[in-house]
Amino acid sequence: MEKENLSVVLHSQGDLRLVLLQMHSVGICGSDVHYWQNGRIGDFVVKKPMVLGHEAAGRVVKVGSAVKNLKEGDRVAVEPGVPREMDEFFKSGNYNLSPTIFFCATPPDDGNLCRFYKHSANFCYKLPDNVTYEEGALIEPLSVGIHACRRAGVTLGSSVLICGAGPIGLVCLLVAKAMGASQVVISDLSADRLVMAKELGADFPLTVKREDGPEELAKRVEGMLEAQPHITIECTGVESSVQTAIYATRPGGVVVLVGLGAAMTTIPLLNAALREVDIRGVFRYCNTWPMAIAMLASKKVNVAPLVTHRFPLEQAVQAFETTRQGQGVKIMLKCDKTDQNP
Repeated sequence: MEKENLSVVLHSQGDLRLVLLQMHSVGICGSDVHYWQNGRIGDFVVKKPMVLGHEAAGRVVKVGSAVKNLKEGDRVAVEPGVPREMDEFFKSGNYNLSPTIFFCATPPDDGNLCRFYKHSANFCYKLPDNVTYEEGALIEPLSVGIHACRRAGVTLGSSVLICGAGPIGLVCLLVAKAMGASQVVISDLSADRLVMAKELGADFPLTVKREDGPEELAKRVEGMLEAQPHITIECTGVESSVQTAIYATRPGGVVVLVGLGAAMTTIPLLNAALREVDIRGVFRYCNTWPMAIAMLASKKVNVAPLVTHRFPLEQAVQAFETTRQGQGVKIMLKCDKTDQNP
């Protein structure tokens, strides 16, 4: 992408509120790898070449004439979902549910894993001086954790089970603790990921084996907490893990489904219904960037340990392969040749 070409767009009709960004740090998400490997996620099908990347931060290099909130040189985090119309979802504050929303790296919309990228100024958020570009890029996954914990109703004294200690499970852990959860159990197949979870504040890491039964695992969770958790946040999408989430949650509790699995999943629905366990979905996030920035700036939440690998943009294929193989936690691509710092 050429800076000169993009800067012309900023002055075209209807594009007066855009900014041109020099991208700095872009994280690789599991969805990026899934599109790379499979060419689709559910009904979102890649039909033409598409730029990947939606976990991003960069520097403003040019602003449209109607932009008032940003100036050249500002360091910003990019919220990748921008409503295209003022529909009922936009008006109610649930713009993430708008069926026509623009979203980076979701077909047919291009992402921001590139040198220069233009975006709506209203969805670029200035970073405080004590928040790095990489932390700014990690606001995107952190936002999934914030939205999930809001949907779950995490509050002071909540006991929480988190299924899955990948990047999303770990940010859910960080947010749950910041919102006042008193005890958090987090489960995973990987012992290494559970070690990191413990370092990030998990009270009870739970190692899972593939042959473990959902009801058996639910009993183990209850034994650790000496009670069933108020809330379970399911981050794997695996059918047996969703079943565990329902069995484990106390009567009147909440299960939040964050992980994306098979289109059709068998669950113990009657068990949930008879115990009034609410099952709630999560689709991305909305209205989370200001809270996430405040969490990072205040140092109440530390996402820096999540970044385990860094690659220059020229080594993108190697970075994607590292992610595909499940190495590390969060892989970060560095897009600014002149600045390779975090």
